[in-house]
Amino acid sequence: MMDRLEKICTDRGMRMTEQRRVIARVLSVSDDHPDVEEIHRRAVEIDKRISIATVYRTMRLFEEAGVVERHDFQDGRSRYEEAKDDHHDHLIDLRSGKVIEFVNEEIERLQERIARELGYKLVEHRLELYGVPLPKSDTDDAGN
Repeated sequence: MMDRLEKICTDRGMRMTEQRRVIARVLSVSDDHPDVEEIHRRAVEIDKRISIATVYRTMRLFEEAGVVERHDFQDGRSRYEEAKDDHHDHLIDLRSGKVIEFVNEEIERLQERIARELGYKLVEHRLELYGVPLPKSDTDDAGN
């Protein structure tokens, strides 16, 4: 049975070697935004023959084919996620590196309004927020 990302690749006519299949499988089951080193670490748990160079080449190929998106979250590492049709934004925890995906309709409307006020039709955007966790006492007051 093919994983989601592997099926997208084959539907787009990509030649899928066994190593590419493993890398696609790693990305399909990822619930985070791994960098190449993390993808490589996970892939070699499945197939010890996969080199870091293979992961780099495969990620570039997947990105060029539009099956993954590359993000540069100011930590010096390119991170990847499966390209999806649904739009979402990211909040990056600067302490842990955790990436939180979110959708906020108010932000979406505000971005559209700003573009319109400046004389533009918004066709695409990417929002990345960077933060650190609030002290516990501040998060308790956040709901008030």
